[in-house]
Order: sequence, then structure tokens, then C-alpha cells
Amino acid sequence: MTDWIDLTLTLNNKTPIYTEEDYSDPPFAAMPWSSVADMRFEVWQLALGTQTGTHIDAPAHFVAGGATIETLLPAEMIGRYRRVDARSLEEDDLQVDWDAETHLLLDARRPHLAKPHVLRRLIERSPKVCILAGELRIADDDPLWFHINLTRTGRFLAEDLRVDHIDTIPDSGEAVTMPLHLTGLSGSPARVLIGS
Repeated sequence: MTDWIDLTLTLNNKTPIYTEEDYSDPPFAAMPWSSVADMRFEVWQLALGTQTGTHIDAPAHFVAGGATIETLLPAEMIGRYRRVDARSLEEDDLQVDWDAETHLLLDARRPHLAKPHVLRRLIERSPKVCILAGELRIADDDPLWFHINLTRTGRFLAEDLRVDHIDTIPDSGEAVTMPLHLTGLSGSPARVLIGS
């Protein structure tokens, strides 16, 4: 039986959101809509951005006219992962050969400075879904370099994870990256599970 570790952040009004000097993602909000006392059932209204909490970026998030979230097929959401330590992206001789993996788990929690030409080779060889644990530091002025270059190749990026259990998982195993079944959007909140 597979042991599953949930890397998904909890969604509530304390969930961090992406902000810059002149931009902020929509905050999460949950408001009561109906109650058991009034209607015999409880319903809540949710407000959030497509990239709130743990989420999957579709190519359309960074590429105008790119693929939207519904183009990620169920067979691509469930499969096998292989972990790559971001510190290896500092070296020019990166060797990664994929077998039957459907997911790359890029462990970027420790100090590193990834080289763009090494990252480019990794992107060219990587499977359809990249799971990014931590913050990828790149030797480039554009902090979104990896996100843009990954999605330009038609790949999907799962990010903003709980990383406190990453050290307990093996270098390969099973992965589930399950977005909501939304259509025409640049991304979706998601569950990200790792099994061994």
C-alpha cells in the first residue's frame, strides 16, 4: 500500500498570496451563503485567484495564447516522479535521463544558484509536469525566467507547496497533481500528493 504525503498548502485567509510592488493576486475569502438552520444545507461562497495556494500554472499563465488548465490530461496528472536537487543545476554536466516518469520534483529548498543553460537542458528533457519545492534561484535578472521558459515548452508547473515533509520522501515514487476541472483558465488551485 502506498504511503501518501500531502504537499498542499491549507487554503484560508492566512494563505500567502503573490505580491509585487504594483500587483497582488486576489486574496482568499470564504463567506457563508446558506446554513442548515435556514435552508437545511450549508453552502459557502469562495473567492480566490487561479494561482492561490498550492496551484498548477498552465502555459497560458505566462504565454499569450498558451494551453489552458483543462489541456492537462488525467493521465498526465498521475504517475511517477523523480527528484532533482536544484544545487545540481549549478553544474555544467547535469545528467538526467527520464524513464517512465511523468513528473519532475525540483527540490529548490537549499542554497543554490541555477545556471540558465543548465536549466534549459533540464526543461528540454523534463516530463509534462514539474513540481517545484521551494524557490528556484537563477543566475538571471528575470525572477520568472524558469516559469516562462518551462511553460513556453507546453509544460505545467505545480508550485507553492508545503515543504516540511520533503526530506522524508524518496528520490522517486508516485505523484498526483490534481487541479480543479476548470476550462479556459491560466491555472488552478490543486492537490499535490507524493507517494512511496
